[in-house]
Order: sequence, then C-alpha cells, then structure tokens
Amino acid sequence: AMHRLMVTSAAYRQDSRMKASLREKDPNNELYAHGPRFRMDAEMIRDSALSAAGLLSLRPYGPSVFPPQPAGLWDNLYVADTWITGRGDDRYRRGLYTFLKRIRPYPFYANFDAPSRETTCVARTRSNTPLQALNLMNDGTFLEAARGLAGRMVSETGPEVADRIAHGFRLCLGRRPSQEELRELTTLFQDQLENLSNSDPSGGKPLSLATVPESGELTAWTSVAQVLLNLDETISRP
Repeated sequence: AMHRLMVTSAAYRQDSRMKASLREKDPNNELYAHGPRFRMDAEMIRDSALSAAGLLSLRPYGPSVFPPQPAGLWDNLYVADTWITGRGDDRYRRGLYTFLKRIRPYPFYANFDAPSRETTCVARTRSNTPLQALNLMNDGTFLEAARGLAGRMVSETGPEVADRIAHGFRLCLGRRPSQEELRELTTLFQDQLENLSNSDPSGGKPLSLATVPESGELTAWTSVAQVLLNLDETISRP
C-alpha cells in the first residue's frame, strides 16, 4: 500500500520538463517541482533497445543465459569455463538473466556502471565516457536491435519516409518527432541510400552495418535506427 501511494503520487510522477515559473520558485528542486532526469541502468538500456526492436524475450524464470559478447574475453581464465552464446529466445532474454562472472564481467554492463559484485554496492555510479557511445554504435546486440527496429519501421507502416521515422520515434521515445528532427533524419536516410546505391559492390558496406545483408533501403533504415537508439533521450529516464 505504501509503495502504491508513493508511485501514484503527483511528486513521483513528475517529468523532467521544467517551466520558467517553477525554475524561479524551486531552482534546486527542493520542493520536487520536476522529476529527475538520469541515464538508465545498463540492463535497462539493453532491454529497452531490444524491446523497441521487437526482439526482447519476456519469458520469466529459468537459468542464466549467455547473450553475445566480444570473442576471446574468457580466454586464459583461472577456470576452464567457456562462454557459449545463447541461441533463439535465450539470445534476447532480459538483462536480469545474463550470466555474470566476477573476474570477467559482461563488458556492456561494465561500461555502463553495473557493479562487478566483488563488493556490496549500495548505489550505482553514472559515468559518461566515450566507451559508452562506442558500445551503443558497435555492440553486436545493438546492431541486431537497430536492424530489428528498422524492420519494424518498414513493415509496420506505409511507404512514406515521414511515417516510418515517426513510427521509430514512437517505438523508442513514445512521442512524435519535431519538424527539425524529421527533416534531419529524412536527410540522413536519403544520404545513406544514395551512398549505398553508389558504393563499389566489391567495397562492401560500412563496417558498423556489415552484419546487415539485406537491401540497400533496409540498410539505410538501419542507419536511422542506430541514431534513434543512440539518442540521449532514448537511454535516459525522462
């Protein structure tokens, strides 16, 4: 009952947008005039990307799973354990079920400040490093999520570019894009499509999209999806 009272209260349900009048009355948010805005925890970032892509498995319970991670991280450990990447449903289970080893933590979680479990953690830190941006752009799971999101943007709407971008915004951010955002992403899509159509067939695709063998149009949409999944607003609690 107490938890319900707290989470349904007006103070708890405030968002981070702040009017000038509230900023003047409560500049330090001592009166809870607005909600805090902070980056989500590592597991939540991964889960939200997979959810937007339509890949997240909500199957509860069961043993730990082994989602994709860079090869070779478990070489030369003190014990003869091996990381065998999960298949099918296990590949996309919620972050809660990821197998963790203290001497070799899951790298994506470590980059986003998840505790190593070597000592008790009463509160997680929130850092902001270049490794995090590189992870979101190049991690295999996020490339798969970008491809899945691109597929949803194409298959769940009509052929209009604006409609597909708006659908991507709703899936990632729960809102429609502004005119400026729509214009920027339309330009990005058109530029990517033109670059791919003019590229040397023997030269392949950009490295970050090397795992996307589909048509040039879907690859261009994957570039747009990568931008959406990397927005600060996407990985932050509003």
